[in-house]
Amino acid sequence: MTPSDPPVPFAWNAADYHKSSPAQHQWAKELIAKLGLEGNERVLDIGCGDGKITAGIARSLPGGTVTGVDNSPEMIRFANDHFPRSEYPNISFYQVDARALPFAEEFDVIFSNAALHWIPDHKPVLAGIVKSLRPNGKMLIQMGGKGNAEQILWMGDVVIKKPAWEQYFIGFSFTFGFFDNAEYREWLIESGFEQCRVELIPKDMTYASREDCAAWIRTTWLPWLARLPESKHSAFIEAIIDEYLKKYPADRNAMIHIPMVRLEAEARKRPPGTVRGSP
Repeated sequence: MTPSDPPVPFAWNAADYHKSSPAQHQWAKELIAKLGLEGNERVLDIGCGDGKITAGIARSLPGGTVTGVDNSPEMIRFANDHFPRSEYPNISFYQVDARALPFAEEFDVIFSNAALHWIPDHKPVLAGIVKSLRPNGKMLIQMGGKGNAEQILWMGDVVIKKPAWEQYFIGFSFTFGFFDNAEYREWLIESGFEQCRVELIPKDMTYASREDCAAWIRTTWLPWLARLPESKHSAFIEAIIDEYLKKYPADRNAMIHIPMVRLEAEARKRPPGTVRGSP
């Protein structure tokens, strides 16, 4: 790959992500507990990734079903292979773009964890969620919010401007959908939701070693790594960690701390004919 090559579309390594996403898994378990499932609901998991979280939801639905969707063919293939219908008869996985959900009043609950911040425009996503929910259905989603991973992303910007790396990042631009709670609440109401709760929740993502931190970068910083020859991935990741630890060193127990901010949104589909607004 030369600096003049066009940007390379990135592909997820589902097996690596499955092993290297403990923080996302923990956040998902906390979020699932807030759903208050009775066990007979039809649930949609948007951005299901490797399927591990979707399978956790399925275990809470002895009389219901859960559908996991993701736009990554690698993730859907992994999910189908590791959580087959023969073992999880109430689960199904499909490759679907969250901006073009193909459902109509099929679900009682729509859930998403650590996925939707990959989409910079959420209005088509929210419109699709409203369309997919049954009357009085509810949505509970969590993703990166305003200020999420700000410190380490800034260190990434520092690294790509260094002489060793700048040739690979000419014209590089990538924007996450990290939104503020006030603007997101307004979008929910405009899209057809009521009883809206939207919060920014600080989280402390910790890693016990450089290797664990490197695994997180390796499995999620795909827009950056796609710009580089594979032989340079490890050196680039180490450069980011070096830069980060210069300013934010590990604690006395050698734990690396990365401040995160999650945007959590919960709302119900507004009944037809009701006036726009939310208490």
